[in-house]
Amino acid sequence: MTSVPLTDDSRPVVLDRRTGPHGEVVLRRHGTLLQIIANGCFLMDTSDGRSERLLVSAALAALSGRPADAPPPDLLIGGLGVGFSLAEAAAEPRWGRIAVVEREQAILDWHRSGPLAALTADALADPRTELLHADLAAHLAAPGPRYDALCLDVDNGPDWTVTSDNDGLYSPEGLAACRARLRPGGVLAVWSARPSEDFPRLLRNAGFADVRTREVPVARGVPDVLFLASHHLARQCA
Repeated sequence: MTSVPLTDDSRPVVLDRRTGPHGEVVLRRHGTLLQIIANGCFLMDTSDGRSERLLVSAALAALSGRPADAPPPDLLIGGLGVGFSLAEAAAEPRWGRIAVVEREQAILDWHRSGPLAALTADALADPRTELLHADLAAHLAAPGPRYDALCLDVDNGPDWTVTSDNDGLYSPEGLAACRARLRPGGVLAVWSARPSEDFPRLLRNAGFADVRTREVPVARGVPDVLFLASHHLARQCA
């Protein structure tokens, strides 16, 4: 990766540009901010992160009814991004295993040894953390361990995907795969850059209960939205 020195705070400077199976992904610096751009569409930056952190803390709060003698809950984070959700999870000692699935090798590299390492170095050093280079939908559909919480921050949400192959994650089949990877009593939390009228219905149709939304104000534009849903014992398929 070749770094380009910042010469003008008013103009973004590209730090790295990669082309992979899902298109182009770019890391750039704009003033003090680091930004990730995918296929020409802005995905995220390091300006705030409240909603990405809340995605994880709200999932943990939704697990508060677990028995006192239960082992620490295991968490899967879908999408590494700039690392806000991972950093939030690793700072919380109540989580057990913390697995992060990220399909872009470039983003993994930026965290391991690039400009984003300063944000997640402590989290990556945590023995509970495991980074998995995989497509999230394919990972969830394959046989594997079950989790107590799935926190998904993939693309811009169910109604606004940058790449069409992410649409399947929010489809009935994708949500069924999410539910199958949750332990009974577990919680699914999904981040979105905008509200969705249809997504709560899709969650209920997929067998989730206690479906609710939470809006998080942002500096400009519509609020970020978190969708939370539970996999109750009573709803477990025989």
